[in-house]
Amino acid sequence: MKELDFTSNGFFKKLERFISERTRDIAVEEAVRAILADVRTRGDAAVLEYTHRFDGLELKAKQLRVDAAEMAAAARAFSPAQRRSIREAINCVRAFHKEGLPRSWMGRNPHGARYGERWYPIGRVGIYIPAGSVPLVSTVVMTTTLARLAGVPEIAVFTPPNREDGKISAQMRAVLHLCGITEVYSIGGAQAIGAMAYGTRTIPAVCKVMGPGNAYVAEAQRQVFGDVGVDLLPGPSEALAIADASANPRYLAADLLAQAEHGTGKEKIYYVFTDPAQAAAVQTEMAAQLPALSHRAAIERVLAGNTLFIRVPDLEAAAAVANFIAPEHLELHVEKTAIKKLVETIRTAGAILCGHDTPTVVGDFTAGPSHTLPTNRTGRYFSGLKITDFLRRSSIVEYDRRALARARPVVEAFAALESLDAHNRSLTIRFDP
Repeated sequence: MKELDFTSNGFFKKLERFISERTRDIAVEEAVRAILADVRTRGDAAVLEYTHRFDGLELKAKQLRVDAAEMAAAARAFSPAQRRSIREAINCVRAFHKEGLPRSWMGRNPHGARYGERWYPIGRVGIYIPAGSVPLVSTVVMTTTLARLAGVPEIAVFTPPNREDGKISAQMRAVLHLCGITEVYSIGGAQAIGAMAYGTRTIPAVCKVMGPGNAYVAEAQRQVFGDVGVDLLPGPSEALAIADASANPRYLAADLLAQAEHGTGKEKIYYVFTDPAQAAAVQTEMAAQLPALSHRAAIERVLAGNTLFIRVPDLEAAAAVANFIAPEHLELHVEKTAIKKLVETIRTAGAILCGHDTPTVVGDFTAGPSHTLPTNRTGRYFSGLKITDFLRRSSIVEYDRRALARARPVVEAFAALESLDAHNRSLTIRFDP
């Protein structure tokens, strides 16, 4: 694990170097560009070729779409307790995002004209669900629930197949069915993003690409932006914990280890502390807890290269660090009296988890907000996935002659300032005899 002191010279430059280390990879960019161009040109044939190259599978185009009956059968194989847990998570996510549903409205502007907004669901979205070392079934809940709540008529899910049988996992099939998803393709990587964006004979193109993924998936989303919409370009997981003297080192260690577990090796872990003795205790706890974890090797890679312990003099400095990093997940292991001020001060975190008994895992699986969150400092301008990401709006304007007469002096003034006489004439012609 690396360490950094807030009071050291050039602190923020050093921090920026750590954050940006290995985040941009020219080789990845070039590889993705070639894959996307190939999928755009050759469609299904290119998708199948890359599935063979990267996943070791010989598939036919008709095998790319997952059979709905297989998804239903997988859901039936779940225990009643498993089905209840999935449905409870869906209900929590739905309840949270229902609060964010915008309303259409109409009113009158100062000229007396009618104006307003109408919201519409996006016609067709493609959602990517990672399935690297583990099938991220929680991401199905955290994305498709929003799409269905928004009323998106066509929801296509893409997720990598297993190398063993060319199918997606039984867990993934079951949760997709429980979430009400019927159109699913067993395709992963940049070729999946290309199929979403450009379409193939088998796969209709989407209007917007959503969902998290590895470096190749995130880069593919970045490159197709403009041909289709994209969401927040989420990449490998990040977690930052701020701790004061009240924090429990055992809890901190467990939470940090959990967020290093995803398996890409590119996750970033930050621990911001005021008490060096506590930091030493956290390191001791991490070493003690690590041997019992099934993904120990993946976690150790992240601890060795992508974990940073940051010593700060006070919580004000901790907030400055958090605002600079803009972490995906931010845990506040601080006294209750300090939480309110930190929440008000830190304005770039994807999700803020408050208090000693709010581990990131509840946000990952069930609390309500989507766990698809901005990473790699994009929290400075992106927010976590939200209901309006699955909607679009149109503004509505309706003038009558009386309102148009009131607008006329304003239009004439702007037309003169911009030397656009045809613009002005398009209004004044309506008042000709």
